[in-house]
Formats: sequence, structure tokens, C-alpha cells
Amino acid sequence: MAQHITQLSAVQLTQLSVVTIGIFDGVHRGHQHLIRQVVESAHREGHLAAVVTFFPHPDVLLRGITGRYYLTTPEQRADLLAELGVDVIVTQHFDETIRHMRAAAFVDLLIAHLRMKSLWLTPDFALGYQREGDFAFLSAQGREKGFSVHSVDLLMDAQHRAIRSSAIRQALTEGDVAAVADLLARPYRVLGEVVHGDHRGRSIGFPTANLAVWTEQLLPAKGVYACYAYLGAERFAALTNIGSRPTFNGTETRVEAHLLDFDRDIYGQTLKLDFIARLRGEQRFSSVEALIAQISADVAQGRQLLAASAS
Repeated sequence: MAQHITQLSAVQLTQLSVVTIGIFDGVHRGHQHLIRQVVESAHREGHLAAVVTFFPHPDVLLRGITGRYYLTTPEQRADLLAELGVDVIVTQHFDETIRHMRAAAFVDLLIAHLRMKSLWLTPDFALGYQREGDFAFLSAQGREKGFSVHSVDLLMDAQHRAIRSSAIRQALTEGDVAAVADLLARPYRVLGEVVHGDHRGRSIGFPTANLAVWTEQLLPAKGVYACYAYLGAERFAALTNIGSRPTFNGTETRVEAHLLDFDRDIYGQTLKLDFIARLRGEQRFSSVEALIAQISADVAQGRQLLAASAS
């Protein structure tokens, strides 16, 4: 079982490790390409596979980004890394101290706390103050301090572009969850506790679970989506609306899932939603009757799409 530690200084490994460092937001196919090689190398040599990542995202501190930005919660990210076989996950708090730390000093921490035997990176990686710790610098550090440094080429998409978290964020803002799933090698997922809403869905025959999603996780564009919903180990077909319900003059963006062929009280439980396909954008309807007719059509289309995705 993987260890998840929230401070590098709190780790004291007794076994040598193979290390990689990065944000790894989303743990997309490019990240997976790097991390699988780290895990394979570590376990082949009888070492631990260790990943050092950061929270908050450096962009929050360096660029002043606020609101919804992340593709995964820190806990989701750690779980995904563990599924890839990583033994030790360090989610280091990124603050002004870390921001201004010199690259050589950070390398010393990796050696002292992780017993780093080798460091695996992509060619564009750099760490330390003003990104001074590039591949050449770290290779020199390795020769001086007794660890090897390895470069792994960036993974490209079908258009020969490097797979990056920024491309996934762009696709999400456009509602292209199929493209997102291709870049992640899995559907995009949001989760949250089911909380009480205004019960309007139930009043029109389509009860919904209103999710309290982490306020910093990026949501797909407003609209209606075919999803799979998970309650523990149970999976259900679902239709999810992301939006402000303009037909009822709503203003707050909500994530509301209508689980098909489902009638249970699940308030207070955690519901996970995997986004499979976008049916349409958000619309304002002239009447409640027109809205009901469209939701009925959405349900039928959603069933077809989910059945096709499962075949």
C-alpha cells in the first residue's frame, strides 16, 4: 500500500528510491508514461518508486490563479499515482519558502529524506528558484552527489502535440469530455457529497443528486452529459446537468445528476461522476413542459450513448 505524506521533511526512508518530481495534475497519459518507467526501474532494482508533487499548484502562487483550475483533488491524484504502482507519494506544500529554494538545496532534501538513487524527468522539467535546476544542472548534481539522472521523452497526442494538463483544461472548458478521456486514458471524474438542493427536479419527475464538488476543481462546460455514477462499488447510468438552471432563473452553477432507474435516499453519501459524452449545451426553455420534453429526450439519448460506450 502506498504511503502518502504531506511534507518531504516528514519522510525518512530506509530503502533507496527512484524519484520523479512534478505537479501531475490529472495524472494524464503523459504523466503515466513517465511514472510507469519510474516504477519499472525502481522495482527491477529492488528500490521504492517515489513521486514528489506539490499543492497548491505553483500557478496559484506564481500567477495568482483563483477559482476552478485543478483536474484532480490532491487525494485523487495520490490515489491515481498509487494505482500506477508508486510506493511513496509526497505532496509538498508549495509556499514562498519552496518557491525561493535553490535547486541544489532541494536535491539535498531528496537525498536526505528519500535516499534518492536516481531521478527521472522529462526534457522540459526544471526545479528550484527561477527554474535553475534543469536537466544539465541536475545531471551535474547527480555526478557530484551520487545519483543518476534519466530523461523520458514527452508523450505526444494524435496531432503530434505534447500531452499537457493545459490542453485538458481547454477541452473541459469546451465540454469536449471525449477528448479529455482520450488524454487521460479514462473518463473525467468529479465527486462530492450529495446535499439538499431545491428539489425542483423531483417536482418535475426527474429527481437529481446535487453534488457539493470541491470548489477548486475544474468542471466541464455548462450543459447536459451522459455519465456513469458510482456509489461505493455500485455503478449507475446517469444524466448530469452542469449549469445555473436558466429556465428557473437560477444564478449558481450546480452539478446535478439524475440516476436512471434509481430511487434511493443518498443524502450525505459521496457520489462519483465519470463524464462519458456531452449531449447539449445549457438552454433556457419557454415553459416547464418544454423542459420536461427535452429532459425525456436527453434520457433516451443518454441511454443509447452509455449502452454504446459499454459495448
